[in-house]
Amino acid sequence: MDLSIQAQIIALWAVFLFGTVFHSQLAFMPILYGENVAMPSYKGKMPLSHPWLMLGFFIIPMLAILLTVFNASPLYRMIHFGVTVFYTLMNFVHAAMDLTVRPIEWYQIALMVIVFINGVALNILAYQWI
Repeated sequence: MDLSIQAQIIALWAVFLFGTVFHSQLAFMPILYGENVAMPSYKGKMPLSHPWLMLGFFIIPMLAILLTVFNASPLYRMIHFGVTVFYTLMNFVHAAMDLTVRPIEWYQIALMVIVFINGVALNILAYQWI
């Protein structure tokens, strides 16, 4: 099977999105068992910026998928590569921060490692696409 590099990039962005959505979903699984997952320092009130930041974190890969389908200009390829590097760095930082949460949820760490490796593969393909 010979997929174009754009198709491979789109597939890796889709895997990234699934991984981040699953990461969020896994965090809420304890609720099904009656456990409290609230962040104590926020006293039950989510800051207004948090859902907007999360929305942005999901929308940018969605836009990257769409733009990768319809735009292969050299400028877009450079910008796209920068975006992939940013997301890989963010995933690394997030995985490192998850290691500071007690108790460590190893299933979350495993998922974040997979998302991080996926991001590195995305970086490599995005660089090759330049």
